[in-house]
Amino acid sequence: MVATGVRPSRPAPLRLTRRGRAVVLGFFILMASLASAVLWTTASRADDTPYRPAPTVVVQPGDTLWSIAARVAPGRSPQDVLPEIRRLNGIRGTGIYAGQTLTLPR
Repeated sequence: MVATGVRPSRPAPLRLTRRGRAVVLGFFILMASLASAVLWTTASRADDTPYRPAPTVVVQPGDTLWSIAARVAPGRSPQDVLPEIRRLNGIRGTGIYAGQTLTLPR
């Protein structure tokens, strides 16, 4: 038998106590401060390393890769610098020509 005129009971609406409202507010403040800290840290790291173009040299008549390596890295062995210069400039052999611009290791 079905009762007519009787409405099914609905649950009471959610109500927060004063303590509950303080917890929810504290949570949102914590999330906002963490988000701003992450953004602030990321932005400050980007400013720490300014962009500097790679050093270059223009090959002069009579220059060799060995002489350039010895000149641009006097504290290092040219034998150690040569592979870096070759890699940076896509040089497979030893052939370079006057007027060529070479990118140098930092």
